[in-house]
Amino acid sequence: MNRKKKKRRLKRKVLLFIDLMLLLIVIGFGYFIYITGKTQLDTSGDESIVTNSIDSEEIGGYRNIAIFGVDSRDNALEKSTHSDTIVIASINRKTKDIKLASIYRDTYADIPGEGFDKINAAYFKGGYPMALNTINTNFDLDVKEYLTVNFNAVCKVIDLLGGITLDITDEELKYVNGYTKELNKINGTNVGKLESAGTQLVNGTHATAYARIRYTAGGDFKRAERQRLVIQKIFEKAKKADIITINSIVNEIFPQIYTNLDSMDMLGLAKDILSYNIVDETGFPFENVAEYYNKISYVFPVDLAANVTKLHQFLFEDEAYVPSNKVQETSAKILEITGKK
Repeated sequence: MNRKKKKRRLKRKVLLFIDLMLLLIVIGFGYFIYITGKTQLDTSGDESIVTNSIDSEEIGGYRNIAIFGVDSRDNALEKSTHSDTIVIASINRKTKDIKLASIYRDTYADIPGEGFDKINAAYFKGGYPMALNTINTNFDLDVKEYLTVNFNAVCKVIDLLGGITLDITDEELKYVNGYTKELNKINGTNVGKLESAGTQLVNGTHATAYARIRYTAGGDFKRAERQRLVIQKIFEKAKKADIITINSIVNEIFPQIYTNLDSMDMLGLAKDILSYNIVDETGFPFENVAEYYNKISYVFPVDLAANVTKLHQFLFEDEAYVPSNKVQETSAKILEITGKK
């Protein structure tokens, strides 16, 4: 009799444990849906996005997400603001390796329905659908997902992570302090200036100011490099953050994210967060020339077709990629303007 009682008690305990675990899973899933639901979800333009059947699927599958950092003095996220940060994050679905490719904001590109302009004007003119279409048609990519963030969101996420370590040069110092003043006005903050150059832990405002510098040697090319570095630093600290910090970031930052990634999309990304590693980064176009055309300064790919081939080699390790007819036509038009052969 005692043995039967013990077995029944053990069975009840096991069932209770299973019930509790299921309850925790349900609560956890529900909470995840709740917090991811705080983002500014916009899928209204998804059906108009031009997609390409590219090598990324054929060679194992990649998830390509565009990250837009908008240059908005009032922290707006939708169109009528230039995307001065354009980064393609390509995730290898098998290895979980991530590669980052910055597209220089002044890159001369054919904006669908608008004609040639700086690529950052696509977001200004038509929001995320036009920006993604410009990326896909000019570079033979298949980017359907995007995340848009503003100055305030970047500042706050870095602050919540406890800052990041950057090596600030003497040349960069005055620009960091100059942009800090501007960010204070935009975000309603009162962050003081950095007192000296060197390797140091900086807060969100100083890090964002650093990522905006474009007037040192290297100009916008160097700025894009700084932006990729800041993204890497944020990613590295976020992977090591505790649950309380992550919860704070989610509650503070998610309402400031504009995206077409819904809760299930984010769950698909979040479940592998500890497996992801940023393994390489670059700027695009690789071969370029900065010149004036019609009294406006552009970054011209030299030549576009060759750059696109190299981009597919970098992102997808496809050594034999041949650009589409559309890319080759666009490449020929740009070569006519620049005279570069």
